[in-house]
Amino acid sequence: MDNALENRLGALMAMTPSRVRLDGNADALPLKNLLSFQEDHAAARDAIYTPLDSAALQSVLQDVFDVEAQCLSSRAIDRAEYLKRPDLGRMLAQETQLEEKIAPLAIVIADGLSPLAAMTHSVQLVAALRACCPLAQDAPVYVVEQGRVAIGDAIGQMTGAQMVLVLIGERPGLTVSDSLGAYLTWAPKIGTRDSARNCVSNIHANGGLSYAAAAARIHWLVAAAQKVRFTGVGLKDNSPVAGNTMFPTLN
Repeated sequence: MDNALENRLGALMAMTPSRVRLDGNADALPLKNLLSFQEDHAAARDAIYTPLDSAALQSVLQDVFDVEAQCLSSRAIDRAEYLKRPDLGRMLAQETQLEEKIAPLAIVIADGLSPLAAMTHSVQLVAALRACCPLAQDAPVYVVEQGRVAIGDAIGQMTGAQMVLVLIGERPGLTVSDSLGAYLTWAPKIGTRDSARNCVSNIHANGGLSYAAAAARIHWLVAAAQKVRFTGVGLKDNSPVAGNTMFPTLN
């Protein structure tokens, strides 16, 4: 490799933690690269199979915020079934009973494909939301095991929530295994298309979107959705959020 190419690749690699290039010759993979890949692959697998401690989340929400979160589960009976049957993760367990709460916003914390992300970031994000978003301050909170994004639609329909915000662990990768996503849906009901949601993703502490920045962006989307009465492809995210700075609300 000539020096100019090496310098350009070095500059590119300095901009991202992702694997930009491995040596393209026929030699064996350097040991450090192999070990790094194996370590990151193991972290991604661990993130998927780490069980969600819903009782611990419920306890923290109660002790810190005086929020009485309700623990629920999907129809997937265990992690193996959850991974093989995505449809079951979108439906609440058949015996689920929810009290009707006509709230402007309901918050759902679900394990998704990275329970580690939900355990690590959801409480801090809820705290940031409650600090900047008035609707989040009184929003009922539900913690769901073996849940997919659409589980929020069932909860919203059963409770009568105007909007539902699902905080869920995103699919882990070889760079970040604990990234959290936030999905906002107006008038949630079973069968809602994914195109009817807005998503704020890549929320984590390792170079991702900070809790404050994510909360500011979600707050803007909540306020905008209340104004236009829909979410999804028709609601463009024009939130004035850059980096880790919080900005004023939508006028």
